[in-house]
Amino acid sequence: MFPVELSGTRARTLMWAHEHDIDAAALQQLRNIARLQWVHGVRVMPDVHLGKGATVGSVIAMRDAVAPAAVGVDIGCGMESVRTDLTAADLPDDLRSLRSAIEAAVPVGFAAHQHPVSVNKLAPGPSGVATTTLRTGWDRFWSAFGHLDDAVAPRESKAHKQMGSLGGGNHFIEMCLDQDDQVWILLHSGSRNIGKEIAERHMAVARTLPQNQNLVDRDLAVFLANTPEMAAYRHDLNWAQEYAARNRAVMLALVSQAVRAQFPTREVRFDTPISCHHNYVAEEKIDGVPMLVTRKGAVRAGAGDMALIPGSMGTRSYVVRGKGNPESFQSASHGAGRRMSRNAAKRQFSVADLIAQTEGVESRKDAGVVDEIPAAYKNIDEVIDAQRDLVDVVATLRQVLCVKG
Repeated sequence: MFPVELSGTRARTLMWAHEHDIDAAALQQLRNIARLQWVHGVRVMPDVHLGKGATVGSVIAMRDAVAPAAVGVDIGCGMESVRTDLTAADLPDDLRSLRSAIEAAVPVGFAAHQHPVSVNKLAPGPSGVATTTLRTGWDRFWSAFGHLDDAVAPRESKAHKQMGSLGGGNHFIEMCLDQDDQVWILLHSGSRNIGKEIAERHMAVARTLPQNQNLVDRDLAVFLANTPEMAAYRHDLNWAQEYAARNRAVMLALVSQAVRAQFPTREVRFDTPISCHHNYVAEEKIDGVPMLVTRKGAVRAGAGDMALIPGSMGTRSYVVRGKGNPESFQSASHGAGRRMSRNAAKRQFSVADLIAQTEGVESRKDAGVVDEIPAAYKNIDEVIDAQRDLVDVVATLRQVLCVKG
């Protein structure tokens, strides 16, 4: 059934969704992207929806160019997860105290830590969550801050304090049960305010460049290879992608500490974490040619690559293994994808609707998160079914606890 080819495009655009199921504005956005002379091809995931400049759920291969909008403003946003040796039988009937402990350990929304997290104190023993990202390279990483764009220099203190914090919107921390009732920790976050400021600074620069003056959409402004503007963007982008990965690693360690503290009579053990970006740039060979590949709301699904595809509050999420399908540029969806805007969800649904749709999940159930109600998202099971040629499902997770900003 999939992929299907999008009509009316210059660069070949293959979709794991039908045209009639995609909003007209998103289809036009895809056609605008495919018109860019530097674009080799576009691949569209089943969770596709309208974004700023470039569509969320798109994979774009470009020759000697990159469009910051095709990455997004939350540079390096992605997922991290780990399976524990806890089972459903180990969990208390009331998960409220566990949610409170996680919320106390990880600032949410616009909040940050009062003082930067001491990562050395987080490095756990052999039974804890330990990754190279968490344990090494911090001096090198933070020393590079001084070489970022001058516009973000005043944000260094804030960036330190936001390391290990969740943010808001669709970012979350969850505890889930898999098909064997094993407990998993699953979290979604990105590069926080510093990534956003880096992205917006470079997008503003791109819009001023000569090659971008006659674009159908100025938000699709590009940087060209072998220019100082491209070099500056790639430098700052790489740093922000690393910030996002480290942010998730720190959060996972903080959440794991909080979970272990809730079970003082036993030693909770953790498997090796799974981590993946879904807003990023990579250098890859496409059709045998070196390209800059942007994934905005998409994960790499090369042969054997592990990835995480979450649903929404109160629905399922999936741990998957990539099949390396070259037709999709070795990519898969990053989640369920929104089917309506946040404002539309707030107009259509009430707190009572939210309570009903998140029954059985320990979570916020107030007006502040109505825009994250499950009905505002596409059906995650249908999204997974549409990409059976892209990934194999390794585990199916159902949420029992969800922390939102």
